[in-house]
Amino acid sequence: MDGDFRTEFVREPGALKNHPALVLNADYRPLSYYPLSLWPWQDAVKAAWLDRVAIVAEYDEVVRSPSTEIRIPSVVVLKDYVKPQKRVAFTRFNLFLRDEFCCQYCGATGDLTFDHVVPRAAGGITSWENVVAACSKCNLKKGSKSLHRAGMSLRKPPRRPSAEELRNMGRKFPPNHLHHSWMDYLYWDSELDQT
Repeated sequence: MDGDFRTEFVREPGALKNHPALVLNADYRPLSYYPLSLWPWQDAVKAAWLDRVAIVAEYDEVVRSPSTEIRIPSVVVLKDYVKPQKRVAFTRFNLFLRDEFCCQYCGATGDLTFDHVVPRAAGGITSWENVVAACSKCNLKKGSKSLHRAGMSLRKPPRRPSAEELRNMGRKFPPNHLHHSWMDYLYWDSELDQT
């Protein structure tokens, strides 16, 4: 059944591929915020059919097989809790996310690269504590000089983020498209304004 399920449903026109499902952990929090944990609608339907997820919200559109009609899931929740990773991988993406996608010297948000605060030529290592997001202009200006010699300063000192910090940081950068059925699940544990 597992292998046949995906092809059992009639593939509708291309519009249906634009109906991703928000995937929530068993505690009703997204598996990740940035990138937002989304599945193609086909995977969401398959997981529901295999009883691995519960459907908590649906699109108006349906898919059909000869014997079944199902509304496309827009929000699914895993039946088994997936423990979030504790260790944060040191990647360019995670570094930019930690630094909120802005240059740590001038605050610019475009044309980002990364820079070693203590230059490698001076013994600086590639680590969370020594690498920051930098725009090309600032990176070129600093070159292989120390901050002091380049006359530059950091907006905040670089440090290793926790997995929870990166998850929370990701909430500040929602994707371009957020379906209205997702909103109750994306920010329900955010602190409310007390005005």
